[in-house]
Amino acid sequence: MEWDSNSESDLSGDEEEEEEVEEESGEGLGFMLRKRGGGGLPFPVDRLLQPSPCGFVVTDALEPDNPLIYVNSVFEMVTGYRAEEVLGRNCRFLQCRGPFAKRRHPLVNPTVVAEIRRCLEEGIEFEGELLNFRKDGSPLMNRLRMTPIYGDDETITHIIGIQVFTEVTLDLGPLPGSLAKEPARASDRFRFNISLSGVVSDGSRNIGRGVCGIMQLSDEVLALKILSRLTPRDIASVGSVCRRLYELTKNEDLWRMVCQNAWGSETTRVLETVPGAKRLGWGRLARELTTLEAAAWRKLTVGGAVEPSRCNFSACAVGNRVVLFGGEGVNMQPMNDTFVLDLNSTNPEWQHVKVSSPPPGRWGHTLSCVNGSNLVLFGGCGRQGLLNDVFVLDLDAKHPTWREISSLAPPLPRSWHSSCTLDGTKLIVSGGCADSGVLLSDTFLLDLSMEKPVWREIPVAWTPPSRLGHTLSVYGGRKILMFGGLAKSGPLRFRSSDVFTMDLSEEEPGWRCVTGSGMPGAGNPGGIAPPPRLDHVAVSLPGGRILVFGGSVAGLHSASQLYILDPTEEKPTWRILNVPGRPPRFAWGHSTCVVGGTRAIVLGGQTGEEWMLSELHELSLASSVI
Repeated sequence: MEWDSNSESDLSGDEEEEEEVEEESGEGLGFMLRKRGGGGLPFPVDRLLQPSPCGFVVTDALEPDNPLIYVNSVFEMVTGYRAEEVLGRNCRFLQCRGPFAKRRHPLVNPTVVAEIRRCLEEGIEFEGELLNFRKDGSPLMNRLRMTPIYGDDETITHIIGIQVFTEVTLDLGPLPGSLAKEPARASDRFRFNISLSGVVSDGSRNIGRGVCGIMQLSDEVLALKILSRLTPRDIASVGSVCRRLYELTKNEDLWRMVCQNAWGSETTRVLETVPGAKRLGWGRLARELTTLEAAAWRKLTVGGAVEPSRCNFSACAVGNRVVLFGGEGVNMQPMNDTFVLDLNSTNPEWQHVKVSSPPPGRWGHTLSCVNGSNLVLFGGCGRQGLLNDVFVLDLDAKHPTWREISSLAPPLPRSWHSSCTLDGTKLIVSGGCADSGVLLSDTFLLDLSMEKPVWREIPVAWTPPSRLGHTLSVYGGRKILMFGGLAKSGPLRFRSSDVFTMDLSEEEPGWRCVTGSGMPGAGNPGGIAPPPRLDHVAVSLPGGRILVFGGSVAGLHSASQLYILDPTEEKPTWRILNVPGRPPRFAWGHSTCVVGGTRAIVLGGQTGEEWMLSELHELSLASSVI
């Protein structure tokens, strides 16, 4: 699989090789696949052009059970299965009669199935015929050709399949459970009149006048209507299939559309501000942020200082600036000053920003960015006890001023809660510690775009156990993920490694347990879960993945180990991410924010003996910022 569009590829050999390919393939059409031992292997398309619709599929051989990652429109029309129904599944479901069948149909030749399995295991091509079934249960004969694609390390990365479907006459009776009064004739089901593919049906006899339908589409239609809707990983797979798709997937405008559709407009806009992003290119940026192959730790040297020394502050990113507010000073003194670190400057240094009407000093609060350059501050513990006030600061204003928001029906005063923002206008607050050390499990929303904002508690049928010191992350636009913290379990409190999610786009949002051992609907996924912890940090990556680092960890486990989870997977699985460089020496008490979508800046930390704020560390996710 070639992710780097700037690297040399077997698809772009010298002119003599191209001429030889054209002579062998007749009309100059051919797949150039990577075979074992290196070199290009001509895969002549004309041998596959048959007077029948041609299905085209791609599977990911690096994932368990070879899941489908791409099917063309002919596959959808012939089989009756929509792409969204089959992507992520092994293609063997076509051997079952109907979408609800659990076993392979007895008329499917087991010898052919065994031969397919053998070819996959040995990494060689397969060509043969196999009985398949449409979604409505009607039979098809599939003349199948499967070819493995090898990566640079001689590992099979993908399998491509060309499926030439033809009618087969078998009296199988009605599909069990079918509601149809009269089964349609096979010739009536198979009605195509696709001018783009040149396939016309004449009863049970099909006449082909061209190549597979997808290859007859214009470059513009392929790019705008098909390729732009795929994920970055799938685009890389499709680009390995043939010369024309390879050339299309080198286009930077296409890659930008792919990234925008996959990650959202806001993330794409932020990535455009990253220094060196244009030089790196969208294709490579997408690859590095998807594979995390370029992730590395490095220590940042910055000027200035945050004085006086403090802990339990809160920080967030505004564009390429890191903003720090408040914290606990010497002798538990609550601080209320604001510092800014501009990472775009030639020599970044901490600047003490003089602002008007600062909020009361506090620690254990949250600081978030909303609507571009606005900061929103909530809660914490001050000189007079716990707080539930809300303040907003426009960092780009000529005279920055903290402004208190008079909101109705506020939640209980609290500290050590967690918060995040949605749509650039809404503040979400969850859990924390109330008076007398009572742990909370509620979730509140405040829409700051309203003239008179009103707090609204999100009603749910079930809530995760009460907790503090947890994290709240946003993914997929309007979904939130809760991880870890010090959670209540009966009369006791334990560090947690549980994961809960909520989709706020639903009419009746509710918490769902993704991982954990003792919660309703809990399931322990594969992989190694992070040890239970609190006061850690969680970073939301483009594409929805969550990166967890640091914290107060139970036992002798290392807090510097990175863990990553993709909650969008059907079965989310924790994975350990090993990256080069030196992580922060301090195990917990960090504050972290993502700058420019590609850098996680880690501030502070404690060893149990001293607090440190002068040391900054950066987890860089893309090579352009190192």
